[in-house]
Amino acid sequence: MSSHSVITTPHEVRCDVAVVGGGLVGMAAALRLAERGVDVILLEAGYCGWGASSRNAGYLSNALAGDPQLLRLLYRSRLRDLVRYGGSAAKFTEGLIGRLALDCEYDPTGNVIATVSTGQLRHLRKNMQILRDAGADVEFVDGRDFGLPETFLGGIFERGGGLLNPGKLAFGLRAALLASSAKVFERTAVQAVEPDSTSVVLSVPGGRVHAERVVLATNAHSRDLEIAPSGITPVWTSLVETEPVDPDRLAAIGWTSRTGIITPHTILENYRRTARDTIMFGTRRLQAAPPALGAHEPDRAVVADLVQGFHERFPSLGYVAPHRAWGGWVAMTSFLPVAGEATKNVFYAVSCNGHGLSQSPYVGTLLADRLAGDEVHDDLRAIWRPRPPYMPSLALGATALKAGWVVDRISDRLGRRR
Repeated sequence: MSSHSVITTPHEVRCDVAVVGGGLVGMAAALRLAERGVDVILLEAGYCGWGASSRNAGYLSNALAGDPQLLRLLYRSRLRDLVRYGGSAAKFTEGLIGRLALDCEYDPTGNVIATVSTGQLRHLRKNMQILRDAGADVEFVDGRDFGLPETFLGGIFERGGGLLNPGKLAFGLRAALLASSAKVFERTAVQAVEPDSTSVVLSVPGGRVHAERVVLATNAHSRDLEIAPSGITPVWTSLVETEPVDPDRLAAIGWTSRTGIITPHTILENYRRTARDTIMFGTRRLQAAPPALGAHEPDRAVVADLVQGFHERFPSLGYVAPHRAWGGWVAMTSFLPVAGEATKNVFYAVSCNGHGLSQSPYVGTLLADRLAGDEVHDDLRAIWRPRPPYMPSLALGATALKAGWVVDRISDRLGRRR
């Protein structure tokens, strides 16, 4: 039986599982629970998929966030399990796109972490060995032979994953969810989540939801709920898309590959060609979150810096003008996504640290399977946190984010002098 999105207030509703948050994690979890016959409700303050789920750069990656040398330092005993989890996530989401016939322009190109200096090149060779030792499907490629723009010397090619249109992915997943037995309440903000002796009560404007169990899929908005795990820091990341570029102009600078490009800076840069013959680029400069997230527009100074960086990387494309800019709130922890039980019967799966296109649907599905009665999957166990959750997060205030940008610009200058 199909249901439709409900935008009126659920005055007094009961269900087996309530999912809070309508991003990729929440939609995937609710869809899986519905497929398994669970009476599930999804509550979303805005519109399912409106946030970072549809506002990102479209990289479906099999990698983890963070530099491999730092990951080995922090998670040496778990690194092989985490690398396996990253690869499994990309394969799962590829399969989900096919199973649901999601028309999201997916192109399984893989992605490449590409260097702009010889110093970065040496660093990446060490990183590749760490990743290979942990079981990652990667190889080192020469920039010219691989079809990268002449700016990039070479890098680590991640064979898994590729590029897609994130808005179409989110819209397609939402459509599949609405066609399922799940009950979806959009424009319904959850104000509190309070476990009692027999269930969990969720307060919404003008009503309540009584659920046996709850899944928090709130990501960057987790701090809005007192019961959500602490240590999740929202940051704003911005993207720019250019006007269409003649493919012959790109071929003239060696840019024949369609693979997504990511740099190994402290705050990464990303560059990709789109199916519209435009160039999309972003990140490079992150912004700290204000006390209340709410609606946000890209900062003009940040967009100007992104455009300047693009022209520095591609001086022969100086004539190419930016066409539009946008962004979204990303949830950050200490590089890893996290899942667990905040308190009895209240579970969470949050914070993919900018790698949510592949990881979010996978984590949401794995958690749904556990709630439906399956044994804990090894990949879910790899990111599971004990109760009560303790998540040391990165220091991502405005000063730290500015410092990261400054370090990257200094390294760029030093690299150009060599």
